[in-house]
Amino acid sequence: MRAETGPPAVPGVLSRDDVVATARSIAAQQEPSGAIPWFAPTAGVPGHVDAWNHVEAAMALRVAGLGEHARRAYEWLRGVQRPDGSWPAKWVLGAVTEPGGESNHAAYAAVGVWHELVMTGDDGFARRMWPAVRRAIDFTLGLQTRRGEVIWIRHEDGAPSDHALLTGCSSIYQSLRCAVALAEHLGEPEPEWELAADQLGHVVAAHPEAFADKSRWSMDWYYPVLGGPVRGADAAQRFAERWDAFVVPGLGCRCVSDQPWVTAAESCELVLALDASGDRDRALELFATIQHLRHEDGSYWTGWQFENRRHFPGDRSTYTAAAVVLAADALADASPGARLFKEIAGRPLGPCEASDPVACGCALVSVADPVRTRL
Repeated sequence: MRAETGPPAVPGVLSRDDVVATARSIAAQQEPSGAIPWFAPTAGVPGHVDAWNHVEAAMALRVAGLGEHARRAYEWLRGVQRPDGSWPAKWVLGAVTEPGGESNHAAYAAVGVWHELVMTGDDGFARRMWPAVRRAIDFTLGLQTRRGEVIWIRHEDGAPSDHALLTGCSSIYQSLRCAVALAEHLGEPEPEWELAADQLGHVVAAHPEAFADKSRWSMDWYYPVLGGPVRGADAAQRFAERWDAFVVPGLGCRCVSDQPWVTAAESCELVLALDASGDRDRALELFATIQHLRHEDGSYWTGWQFENRRHFPGDRSTYTAAAVVLAADALADASPGARLFKEIAGRPLGPCEASDPVACGCALVSVADPVRTRL
């Protein structure tokens, strides 16, 4: 672990003070409980909270030096976890509005806890959060099929959905790698988790038929690279195939390919994916481009509808600000957690070694195979 060096700066784009202002825009919207909604109530409409974006915001708060806010966020997360290891898909002002448990939401707790440990070296925090992470990963892997993909949600009645999502599974791959590293650090290794990650990474990289078709969404395009299963020449090819469909010169990355709307969060996640794959020049260029969505207070508009020439949907979201902070940290290589999207515990993120479908067993399993419970 490296020593902390303070908030990051990206010369010519954002100063350290700029990054801190962006993080403070997240802290300003944190609820008294510690929960971080997508946005504070606007015109009487409150923003909702979900565990994935909440964790991302907590990570950004830590990067910018707002550690007390980050710890409040993790304590809230620990306190509202359900006995099965999941979190509700959505809360609004403390009330559960969507009770189903999403697999990628549960798994992402491991990324946040590992990031906080790497940033602070606080073993006490890691051990306090470890039972929650272990339950969350067990919940997630309870939704993994025999082939290796992870079903996206378990409904309130306990029934799993009938499909997996490529973006969610790409994120889960990174989460499993962080969970494995955390388990080893705490002296409680979980080799089954590593096997599950290898199998999942192979399916993400080599079996598009395993996932529901969400190809109009840019996240399905870049997330296999961002999460780690696709790197190297395969990543370069993936970017080349749909770059023109999603990237609008001078504006940023579209949210969906068929709508005239660029978003700062997707753009910054693409920055992280490009940087992780070694394409630093385009990462820096895109990061500079998206600054047209910066508000004077340091927050960021969620998106820009470039045909109507207006901000859309009209809010300045915490998850967008968080993506900006994390992208700045990665580009600056400033903090101990800056390489989180490149490597875990010094080991580069990348595809599993089981390039042969028979080796990982997926060739022996039909698309309709039922969910396998690992518990």
